[in-house]
Amino acid sequence: MPVSLGKPELCAVIRDRIQRSPQQQIPFADFMALALYQPDYGYYTSQAEPLGMEGDFATSVHLGPDFGELLAEQLVEMWHHLGRPHPFHLVEMGPGQGLLADTILAYLQRQYWDCFAAVHYTLVETSAALRQVQQTRLVRWQAASVPIDWRELADLPAESVTGCCFSNELVDALPVHRVTLTADGWQEQYVTHREGAKPPFSLVLGPLSQPALSSYFDWVGVVPSQPTYPDGYTTEVNLAALDWLKEVATKLHRGYVLTIDYGYTAERYYSPARSQGTLQCYYQHAHHNDPLINIGQQDITAHVDFTALELQGDRVGLSNLGQVPQELFLMALGLGDRLNQLMQMEASDPQAVRYALQRREALHQLMNPLGVGKFNVLIQGKGLETLEQKTLKGLTLPPLM
Repeated sequence: MPVSLGKPELCAVIRDRIQRSPQQQIPFADFMALALYQPDYGYYTSQAEPLGMEGDFATSVHLGPDFGELLAEQLVEMWHHLGRPHPFHLVEMGPGQGLLADTILAYLQRQYWDCFAAVHYTLVETSAALRQVQQTRLVRWQAASVPIDWRELADLPAESVTGCCFSNELVDALPVHRVTLTADGWQEQYVTHREGAKPPFSLVLGPLSQPALSSYFDWVGVVPSQPTYPDGYTTEVNLAALDWLKEVATKLHRGYVLTIDYGYTAERYYSPARSQGTLQCYYQHAHHNDPLINIGQQDITAHVDFTALELQGDRVGLSNLGQVPQELFLMALGLGDRLNQLMQMEASDPQAVRYALQRREALHQLMNPLGVGKFNVLIQGKGLETLEQKTLKGLTLPPLM
């Protein structure tokens, strides 16, 4: 794997921020926020194609249209449960290259015209580079007068959404605090800089930067302590995810929040065996755990604590409707039926056979428990009054074979 310090301009921005900070150090969460989202040079904000088979990593969306089409099936059911509102707001947060939006709109137009005619699609995107890619991909829908707009989450009016706010692999890329268990209790990781050192950026331990960090583990019901947990046990706390969900809840008037990401319950996340946390970096489809190299040129992620999202939902007025692995979510929405249709397809044309094999492989990847199939799907609701509104097909576990 090629290794460099990273983008010189971004490294200079981070160095200057450190030098202007008390004790000449910044919390790791601040470093991660700059590395990924600094407006001019951040990994997500300064390049148009960090995702996909040619980028640093691929998501379920890049495996073909099936993921988006099956998700659309769930969105249609939500529309019916809400009384077929017009407009029906779909708010996609972290929409990448616009592939999911394009797939959902095309499928709704083809299969569910009434729902399609009610849709108002909002893409919540902070990256100017990615926004341009999305606008290019979705120009045909705008030309057809489909209501599509681009907003930042903070700019959406309070309680303006009747529909579904959803995300796919967004929360894992929010900046995390890293904390380490020592004989004196929890300490936080900070990033410091020393001119002439190789590498110039390094990690040091210091006092917790926010009171919320000290109460977090009691709140999620898992309190790592010695001797059960080893000295030096290091993990992540994603306070940004809690702020994000709180803001999403304020925008939702009535409907659903659907979050797809990789992660665990708090009990599994903070197990003694996971002694170095879940932080991973992705560069050209290879992964490693050093965030202080390739700065601005690699993705930095951490798994999601789904217990924290559920508890935060309770605090901000969302009801927890259910959580299932992605493979079961997609199976309940018809992935198995699609596989069966492909297996029964009779084709002699080599191109048709090749297409069927590629689609079958993509469907198997979507349900692979060692890959994206292990992702979790969490659905929360607001303003839902009936049991029917709270009962969703994607959360219905399929019968055992």
